Amino acid sequence: MKFEKIKNTDIEVSKICLGGMSFGKAGSMHDWTLDERSSERIIKHALNNNINFFDTANGYSKGTGEEYLGKALKNNISRNKVIIASKVYFNPGRLSRKAIFREIEGSLKRLGTDYLDFYIIHRFDYETPIEEIMEALNDLVKSGKVRAIGASAMYGYQFQKMQNIAEKNNWVKFTVMENHYNLLYREDERELIPICKEQEVSLIPYSPLASGRLARPEWVDNTYRSKTDLVAKGKYDHTKKFDLEIVNRVNNISTKYDVSMSQIALAWQWAKGISSPIIGATKEKYIDDAINALDLTLTKSDIEYLEQPYVPHKIIGAIDKNPPEGVVLLNVDKNK
Repeated sequence: MKFEKIKNTDIEVSKICLGGMSFGKAGSMHDWTLDERSSERIIKHALNNNINFFDTANGYSKGTGEEYLGKALKNNISRNKVIIASKVYFNPGRLSRKAIFREIEGSLKRLGTDYLDFYIIHRFDYETPIEEIMEALNDLVKSGKVRAIGASAMYGYQFQKMQNIAEKNNWVKFTVMENHYNLLYREDERELIPICKEQEVSLIPYSPLASGRLARPEWVDNTYRSKTDLVAKGKYDHTKKFDLEIVNRVNNISTKYDVSMSQIALAWQWAKGISSPIIGATKEKYIDDAINALDLTLTKSDIEYLEQPYVPHKIIGAIDKNPPEGVVLLNVDKNK
């Protein structure tokens, strides 16, 4: 395993982050999530391979995602040897001070810890003043319940404005950005990623394999997740006719190096300066595959070949308004 220190912190993370959306009571959010025993098996396998970075959220599977992760970590490793990130937003009150202080307590209890290494706002809140949000996050860091803060999918101007307000008031600033980024979705290269790099904010993107679209030659396969994951369909199927060429090129490069397609997709992430892409894994072999990608280095011509077919996409991740209260899944394709 390789590790990287998150800039402007003393936190060192593995170059692979295990995402917690795969864990939790099936049917409470997604139909394909793993039960408690299966979740622990995957988490233990990650730990045995020196992955120390785990990302979850208060809304994953109605809190059971955090519960399963917390129990598995407690059963297998000392708290000070792992880095835990959780997120807040898809909850009553969004990012109001009251909501943030309520939700951090819930996350800490479910995870079985008295602090988080990273507390990340899951989306931009259009209803709560930015000053209120940033001051609340700053107070959590001062209290010792959070070591550092981060943001997730949003527009570049929103992220810049939040950072400016924090700096103006001498409050803690964001040190990580968990955005939507992969070979099939590169819209953040226009503004958000350059802003993050300029400010030395580490990138820990979600969906690096585009919900499996970059892991196989076929657009969909016969797994239960492929059949039931309506969010993945909503995020990617509308650009299938353009993106299939990129999938084909990932396959071609994987054949060139005699590795899996997912290894090519992950190697591209690190070549682009990503600190720790967040992978979802429901089987041990997916973790092994990601680890093997650490030894792969793409050439400049490989990267140009993979990127050349890309066309502009509609924004998936950043939102234009707060969704109705109670909504935790965005971009759902209701056509089964």
